[in-house]
Amino acid sequence: MSHVSLSRPRLPPSPSRASQSGVALVVALILLVVVTLVGLAAVRGTIMQQKMAGNMYDRQIAFQNAEAAMRAATASIATSPGDIARNCQSASVVCLADPFNDPNLPANSIKDLNKALYTAGTLATGQPQYVIENMGNFQDPASNTGFNQSANSHNYGVNGGAITNIYYRVTARSGDPTKGDRAVVVLQAMIKSS
Repeated sequence: MSHVSLSRPRLPPSPSRASQSGVALVVALILLVVVTLVGLAAVRGTIMQQKMAGNMYDRQIAFQNAEAAMRAATASIATSPGDIARNCQSASVVCLADPFNDPNLPANSIKDLNKALYTAGTLATGQPQYVIENMGNFQDPASNTGFNQSANSHNYGVNGGAITNIYYRVTARSGDPTKGDRAVVVLQAMIKSS
């Protein structure tokens, strides 16, 4: 009987640990750095989106507060003549476009919205404020003079009475900007007396 000897094929000799150059470690570290940078970019984008959403929410609250002040000031023109800051049609009075930054605005002309009418929430800058200014008498272009003509038609030679109304400028803001770091919205409208 003959013996068949099975021998294993010889494998190349394995490199010794001293001769390994650490390429796998370098590649793994580079991949780790790349993944970290991608993660940081994603986190930065998420934080930016949260800030934008927070600022938009803050602005919406400020807009609602300024609108509440505008409505209350418009309603108070007929009932509270003491709220009117000044007559801008007077020759000696100069009214700037933004009365909140006007150094010539009479004292106590900036009115806080009465808390009985509206209370600003805790997220607001503060209680809304407004300034009412009498801009003077002007022709009412919507009125009929009785000749099927508008009130402006007297400028073009049509006889008839000219109808005038007093116009008020109401400037409202969502709160005092010096009392916080929240958004402040300023609204302005011309109101015709009725």
